[in-house]
Amino acid sequence: MLERVCRILEYDKMKSQLVNHASSSLGKQRVEHLQPSLNFSEIEHAQKSTYEGAKVLRLKGQAPLGGIRDIRASVKRAKIGGALNEIELLDVSSTIYGSRRFKSFVEAMIEDEVELTIIPELAENIVPLTDVERDIKQAIDENGEVLDSASPALRTLRQQIRSYESSVRSKLESITRSSSGRKMLSDGIITIRNDRYVIPVKQEYRGHFGGMVHDQSASGATLFIEPSSVVEINNQLREARMKEKQEISRILLALSVLVSEVAEELLTIVEVMSEIDFIFAKALYSLEIGGTQPKLNEDGYIHMAKARHPLIAKDEIVPIDIEIGKEYSSLVITGPNTGGKTVTLKTVGLLTLMVQSGLQIPCEEGSSAAVFQHIFADIGDEQSIEQSLSTFSSHMTNIVDILKHVDHRSLVLFDELGAGTDPTEGAALAISILDYVYNVGAKVIATTHYSELKGYAYNREGVMNASVEFDVETLRPTYRLLIGVPGRSNAFAISRRLGLSDTIIEDAKSHITADTNKIENMIASLESSRKNAEREMEESELLRKEAEQLHQQLEKEFEKLQMEREKILQQAEEKAEQSLNKATAEAEKIISELREIQRSNPQIKDHQLIEAKKRLEEAKPHLVNKKSNEKPKTSSNSKKKKLIPGDEVKVLSFDQKGHIVEQVNDKEYFVQLGMMKMKVKADDIQYMSSPKQLEKQSLSTVRGKDSHVKTELDLRGERYDSAMMEVEKYLDDAVLAGYHQVSIIHGKGTGALRKGVQDLLKTHRNVKETRMGAAGEGGSGVTIVSLK
Repeated sequence: MLERVCRILEYDKMKSQLVNHASSSLGKQRVEHLQPSLNFSEIEHAQKSTYEGAKVLRLKGQAPLGGIRDIRASVKRAKIGGALNEIELLDVSSTIYGSRRFKSFVEAMIEDEVELTIIPELAENIVPLTDVERDIKQAIDENGEVLDSASPALRTLRQQIRSYESSVRSKLESITRSSSGRKMLSDGIITIRNDRYVIPVKQEYRGHFGGMVHDQSASGATLFIEPSSVVEINNQLREARMKEKQEISRILLALSVLVSEVAEELLTIVEVMSEIDFIFAKALYSLEIGGTQPKLNEDGYIHMAKARHPLIAKDEIVPIDIEIGKEYSSLVITGPNTGGKTVTLKTVGLLTLMVQSGLQIPCEEGSSAAVFQHIFADIGDEQSIEQSLSTFSSHMTNIVDILKHVDHRSLVLFDELGAGTDPTEGAALAISILDYVYNVGAKVIATTHYSELKGYAYNREGVMNASVEFDVETLRPTYRLLIGVPGRSNAFAISRRLGLSDTIIEDAKSHITADTNKIENMIASLESSRKNAEREMEESELLRKEAEQLHQQLEKEFEKLQMEREKILQQAEEKAEQSLNKATAEAEKIISELREIQRSNPQIKDHQLIEAKKRLEEAKPHLVNKKSNEKPKTSSNSKKKKLIPGDEVKVLSFDQKGHIVEQVNDKEYFVQLGMMKMKVKADDIQYMSSPKQLEKQSLSTVRGKDSHVKTELDLRGERYDSAMMEVEKYLDDAVLAGYHQVSIIHGKGTGALRKGVQDLLKTHRNVKETRMGAAGEGGSGVTIVSLK
C-alpha cells in the first residue's frame, strides 16, 4: 500500500529531482533505493545527517566528493585472485584519493571547532590507503597506460622495442627513399600489417624484395610485403612486445594482489562515501527547494508554515499554512474545483513522506512534522475499464481497503470523499467515514463539495472546517487555504458576474432552504470578519515594523552619541594629562630652583619666594570640571569655627595640607604650604584640626610642606640608590622645617647602607657635623646629624 501511496503523491518524481544532486553512481543508487522509514530514531538520525550536510555547505560552500567510483565488483574479483585492468586499478586509486581528501576536509572542520557528529563518525571509518594509491599511480598514468617506471624489466623491454622499431624504420626508409625503390612502390610510406612493419609494393615487383606478403589491396595491384632484410628485426620486435605484455600482466597482477590485501578497507570506504554522497545530495536538494528541518513528534501533530509543493515552480506556487493533530484531528476542506484542495492534500502527504525519508521540507523554520506508521491516500480518478468499475466504485474499493488497516498512528487523505454518486447518499457516507476514522484516532484531511459537510465541523468536537479562497471579482481561485472558514457556494455570485439575469438568480435563491441560506449567510459573515481581521493584522504588522525601525534608528543614534561622548571624554582626559604633566614638570623645575637658591644663600628673599609661588600657581592646569558650578564643600567645623593661625587646613584647589599663618580679611587667609606662603580664599579652605599647644614661632618653623616633617628618617629595608635619594630629600625638608638635629636610622646589617649615608653626610652642604647614636639612641644603627 505504501508503494501505491508513493505513486499517488508523486514521491518518485521528487526522487528524480533529488538524484540530480548525487556526485557519484554510489549516491545515485542510494537515492533510487530511498523509501520512507517508519522508525522514529532512524528518521531522527537521517534528519540530523541532512542538517549537518546543509551546515557544511553553508559554512564551506561545497564538500570535496570528486573521484569516488563504484569499485565493489573490482575489489571482490581481486579478493578471489582475479587480475584487474588498468582502468579498474585507476578507479581504485581515485576512490582512495577522494576518500582521503574528504577525511582531511572533515578533520580541518573539526579543528575549526565546527560542531558535527554524524559526518565525523563516518569519516573515522575511512582508512587512508596511501601506499596502495601511490603504487598504482606510480605504475599507471592518468590515461590508463602502464608507465616505463612500473618495473626495471619493463623499462628495459621498452627501450629494446624502441631500438628495434628505429632499426626497422631506418631500413625500410632507405628503400622508400631510393630512386629504384620509389619506382617499385605504389606509395612511399611504411605501414603495419599483422603487427609487422611492411611496405606497399606494386604487383609486378613482387619478387624483387623477397620476404613475406602480409596483405594486398582490394584491386590486387599492391602487395604489403615485409622485405627479407627486416624479417629478423621484426621477429625480435614481436618477441620483445610479447615479453612487454607479459611484464604488464605481471605488474597488474601484483597491483591486484595489493588491492586484495586491503579489500575490506576498500569496501568500507565505498560504503562510507556512498552514505556521505547521499547526505550531501539531500543537503543540496534542501538548498534548491528552500528546505528546513522540522521538529519531529510521534503524536500526529502537523504544523507546516508557508508549505510549498516541491514539484511546483516557486514563482507559481502559493504557500499554505496547515495545522492538524492538536486542537483537532480532522480537517474538512471545501471550495471550488481547481481551487487548490487536491494540491493541499498532496503537499501534506508528500512532505510527510519526505520527512520520513530524512529530507528537509520547503517550509518556514519552526514547522513540525509527525512520524506516522501508515499513510493512506485516495486521490484522483481511479476508474478502471478492465475491472468495469465506475469512479465511485473505484474510490470506494480503495476506501474499504484503507478502513481495514487504519489505526491511531495513521494519516489519511481523502480527495472528494463520497463523490460520484447521489449527493444525499454521498454526503451521508462521507460523514460516516469521517466519523469512523476520527473515532479510530487517525489524523484525516478530506476535501469535498457537499454543503452538508460544511456544518459537519460545527457539530463534531475535534473537527475543523477549512476552505480554499475564491476571488469573485476575478472569478479565479487564490489558492490560499483558510483554516476555520468553510467554503462558500459562489454559484450565484459567479453567474451574476457572467451576466445572468437577476430575476433568474433571485428565483433560484427562493428554491434554497432557509437552513442553507442561514449557513451561506454565516459563511459570508465569517469571510467578512476574516478579511477585516487580516486587514487589521496587516496594518498592525506595518505599525510594528515601523516601530521596530524607529527603535533600531534610535538605538543607532544613541550608540553614536555614546561613542562621540566617549571620544570627547578621552580627548579631555588626554588634554588634562598633558596639562598635568606640564604642570608637574614646571613644579619640579621650581622646586629645583628653590633648592639651588637655598644652597647658594640660606636666607631666601621674600620676593623670590613670591615669584616662585606665582609661577607654581600659573603651572596649575586649568581643567574643565563638570561640577565647576558647584562650590567646594567645606567641613562643617570650618563654618562653625573661625580659623586662627596654626590651624591645620586643606587647600581644596591644590589638594594639599598646610596651616593658617594669618588672616588677611574675612574672605582670605595666608596659608603656609610647605615652604610657600600663599593667599587663599576662605571658600577654598577646609578645616582639618587644631595645633598642639606650642608657641607660634615653633609652629611656623616645624610645619613641613605636606603636614609634619619627622625628626627621624627610617631607611631600613630600602634599596641603596633609593635610600640615598631619600636622605637628600629629607635633609632639605628638615632644613626648611627649621630642625637643628635629626636622626637617620640605617640599621647595622652589612654596613653598606650606613657607610653610604655617612659618606653622603660628609659632603652635604647643610650638615654641620655627624655622630653615631648613643646607647639610648640606637647605637651604631643610627647616625645623629646636626644641621646648619
